[in-house]
Parts: sequence; structure tokens; C-alpha cells
Amino acid sequence: MAEIHPEKLSERLQAGEDGLLVLDIRHEEEYDDWHIPDSVNVDVYDQLTDNPTAATDALGDLPDETEIVTVCTAGVVSQTATDVLQELGYDAETLTDGMNGWSRVHRHAPVPVDFDDTLIQVARPGKGCLSHVLISDGEAVAFDPSQYLEEYEAILDDYNAELVGVLDTHAHADHVSGAAELAERHGVPYYLHPKDALAIDATPVEDGQTVPVGQLDIEVIHTPGHSEGSVSFDVDGAALITGDTLFHESVGRVELGVEAGIEDADVEGNAATLYESLQRLLDRSDDTVVLPAHDPGSPEPPVSSTLGEVREQNGDLRRGREEFVRELASDVPDHPPNFERVKRTNVGQESVPADELAELELGPNNCAAE
Repeated sequence: MAEIHPEKLSERLQAGEDGLLVLDIRHEEEYDDWHIPDSVNVDVYDQLTDNPTAATDALGDLPDETEIVTVCTAGVVSQTATDVLQELGYDAETLTDGMNGWSRVHRHAPVPVDFDDTLIQVARPGKGCLSHVLISDGEAVAFDPSQYLEEYEAILDDYNAELVGVLDTHAHADHVSGAAELAERHGVPYYLHPKDALAIDATPVEDGQTVPVGQLDIEVIHTPGHSEGSVSFDVDGAALITGDTLFHESVGRVELGVEAGIEDADVEGNAATLYESLQRLLDRSDDTVVLPAHDPGSPEPPVSSTLGEVREQNGDLRRGREEFVRELASDVPDHPPNFERVKRTNVGQESVPADELAELELGPNNCAAE
């Protein structure tokens, strides 16, 4: 069976190789919802499932002298597509585990920040998730890590750094946090605001508190609205790790905790709270680097903008309080897949078997207001 692993495909796409075509054979609506950037959709899923020879005409129109990587959700039906393409004379292979595998890909790169220490951004292009590792004087902390802890262990090894803490900006709704497990593995504190640590063992953080790492102090800024326990982290006045409170071109949505049944709040009240939280971030220097927990595209690290740039490009920040509350409370985009269970898992109210965690978070990220 001809296969290519997701990490290898990621490397080749990053390198911009010519003559490589990623062919997604899923239904058009699934492709539109979530796909690998620059891939091509030929909706022959039903034909490949029912009668593979019926897909021959559609697949036979693909360009010659091209290496084709076929994609479906789990890499099963796309293997049938690869078989058909090979019979037609194409050089074809299947993406191992399909979009499920693509969801596990991580990339990382240093963030240019105005201090002498190192800040690494870890991006998941298949999820749009961003996490960070700060390293100072041989010590490190991780912010918003995914459940794939080997990515963070590798960074610690590369920089010969000792992990001294793990921090979540909030209880996420779109992906399963690996923060508690990473902290337990290293015997260090897991920091989470009490309003989000509903049934999970975490070291509480509060507004104005500082968390030391090496020669740096990380200031905790309580910025509720997206969730009641959302916080942002000011790193030495040079970087703001904003979670899902402030994105580069949007802000966090305000109804997920309410609809998941874990917040005793209303959407309009959350929107008003978020508006006030944002004002606390906007009084920082324009040179401060803004680092959210998500990017709506397929992020290539480092994804960063200065606060001055965010002021210019983020239309939500130009709204008055009344308009801001009205728009966020009324314009509700599609929910992240399984967001209720993901949210309950991250606050400690639901225990999901380890072999189900990866499937639980599959799908696009939808934590920004639109």
C-alpha cells in the first residue's frame, strides 16, 4: 500500500515542492468545512464506496506527471482512490489516517520578541491551534499545550530546558488540553483560573499574580468573556498571550460555556464582560506582540502581530460597547465539533478514554466570533 505520513506531507508542502497535488475525495461540504490548504476537491466519495470504476472518468482528468496524495477522513476510501489512480497510470499515494492524521501535525518556530530569552510557537495547521513555550535561563513554561505532548518534550530537549510550569489561558472548547498531563509528567504546577477549573486539580491563578520563569515574570490578567476563567499572560511587557480573548482579526465567541451547560451566565452578559476585558489589554504598548491560541487558517509559525497592527486590522475593536455586545450576542457561527464534551473534559467534568480523545477533537477550529 502506497502511503505518505502526515508529517512528511507537511514538510513537503512547507518546502513548496512542485509537481505535488493533494487530492481530497470527500463530499464537497466536508471539504469546504475543513481541508488541507491548496488541496483540490473531486467529490467521488460515493462512487469510490459503491462502485470504484464509476470514479474513473472524474479521476482520469487530473494532470499528468504529477504526484498525487489522496485524502479522506481516515485514509480508507482515499486508498481506493489511490488504487484507481494507479490503475490509470498515475503516481499516487494515500495520506496515512487522512484528515485525522493531518490534525496531529505540529510545526514550531521562534517568535521574534523584544527580549533576550526564547519564545517558541507551536502550531497545528490541521486545527488552527497555537501554543507557546517560553524558555529563560534554562527554565521553561508551556502555554495551552495540545494533548500531543511529544511535541513539547522535543522542544524542552532541544533547548536543554527544565519545565517549571504549564499554563492554560482557559478551558478550551475546540481541542483537548494536554496541560494537566504535561504538568503531572514533570511534577510541576498546572495553572488555571478557578472559574475554569471546575472539577480539575489545578494551581489557581488570579488577576495581577506573577508566575516566575528564569529571569522573567509572567503577569496574569483575568480577561473573562470567552469563558469565565479566561486569562491573558503578559510576558515581560513584550508579548501578550491572549488565548481566545483577542485574535488578530476577531475576538473570542461568548456562548460556548453557556451552551455547554457549565456557566451560570447569559450571552449578552458575557459579551459585555469581554468588552471590558479587551479594554484592559488595549492599554498596553503598540509594540507588544499579540499571540492568540488560534488562527483561523492553517497557521505557519510564527503567527504574530503587534498590538498596534491588531488595532488597525481588527474591526471588533472599533465597535462601541453597545454595538459590540449586540453583534457578539446575535451572530453565532458554527460550533466546534463536540464542543460540549471537549469543554467538559477540559474543566474536569467528563472523563474520556485515552483512545477516544483524538477523535473527540477532530474538525475545524471555530472559537472566534465572526
